[in-house]
Amino acid sequence: MFVILFLIVKILGKKQIKNLTLYDYVLSITIGSITADAIISIDTPLYDGIIALLVFGTIGYITSLISYHNHTVEEIIDGEPLVLFENNNFNYSNLKTAKLSVAKVLENCRLKGCFDINELDCAVLEPSGDISILLKGNSQFITSKDLKNNVQKNTKKQTLNYLVILDGVLNENELKKAKKTKTWLNKYLKEKKKSIENVTLLSIDKNDKVTMLSDK
Repeated sequence: MFVILFLIVKILGKKQIKNLTLYDYVLSITIGSITADAIISIDTPLYDGIIALLVFGTIGYITSLISYHNHTVEEIIDGEPLVLFENNNFNYSNLKTAKLSVAKVLENCRLKGCFDINELDCAVLEPSGDISILLKGNSQFITSKDLKNNVQKNTKKQTLNYLVILDGVLNENELKKAKKTKTWLNKYLKEKKKSIENVTLLSIDKNDKVTMLSDK
């Protein structure tokens, strides 16, 4: 049972032991419970435990494959990132959805080195349950690139990117957040001789900088 469990975890990938999503967490508990029951229970034949373990391992593997090739399925299973703080204010609707208090968000910000709310530009709850933060330009750490280019305090730093297209799928909510229209997007793609389907990634930041990756 130990060898089979080890092989299943190896096949499913290292995300089973780090940055678990809710789906991964439930699947891991189920597989662990089956393994424990098969080892300890006298009434449960060993081969029944092996079959159950292989079934749930196969389900996890197939789900991972589908999620890899279909962004919509991935969002349904793993969930979407939630913006908790933006434009100098908390998004209380998303906080309620995530069942998180302001105090808990601030705690996570402090753990990442942000002790002053005035330095915070954006906080995002990732599907893994971790909270990512982005500091305002004048509060971000100086990099070797900044020193090389002799960048001053008022230089534009990185900002939150809106993922408009991901794996050939248009996210209209992200397009709206970026304050762009479908007409603008179609014109931009036409100029680049691309279509939505063959664009791997198209993001727009708050400075209207467009980053596009294509599979062709």
